[in-house]
Amino acid sequence: MNIFLLCVYLPLVTVAWGQYSDYYYGPYNYGDNDEWVNVYRQGFNFQCPHGQVIVAVRSVFSKKEGSDRLWNYACMPASQSLGEPTECWWEEINRAGTEWYQTCSNNGLVAGFQSQYFPSVLDREWQFYCCRYSRRCPYSCWLTTEYPGHYGEDMDMMMYTYDYYIRGATTTFSAVHRDRQWKFIVCRMTDYDCPFQNV
Repeated sequence: MNIFLLCVYLPLVTVAWGQYSDYYYGPYNYGDNDEWVNVYRQGFNFQCPHGQVIVAVRSVFSKKEGSDRLWNYACMPASQSLGEPTECWWEEINRAGTEWYQTCSNNGLVAGFQSQYFPSVLDREWQFYCCRYSRRCPYSCWLTTEYPGHYGEDMDMMMYTYDYYIRGATTTFSAVHRDRQWKFIVCRMTDYDCPFQNV
């Protein structure tokens, strides 16, 4: 094959493959110089740019810093088949020191996190920032494994496959370690509008 034609068509094939098939997301860009979005014992508010969703979560734990964690997030544009977000909102607060389970209401996808640290319980309260894409609905949902694998460990959760989205999480809180383990709720989304109002 002519080397010129190979150089012309290979980039086109690569772009088409990325748009229409399952592929690996990484590597992730966690923002400017991979800096953390918070400092220990302080609140933070992180939102993906418009039309993007959370695809990776990274965190490190420090017992000496109030059993708190530093956090960072990576965002990627949602699939073109979903179109533009039609509505975004903050979900209800998940209280510090308790276990909880929450998905974005109204078929939303997680596009941000907000958190406040409470020294009285050495834990954080959390809110999801969610965005809905027209009336698309989730399907083929599943829970990830626990992140981190053990309390007090570093955490690095990544979405490896295109067209899977984080819709929420369930967490357990250890009163001994003063740390959380997360399982993220991951779903695919329909390419068409569906009648369900709140799943």
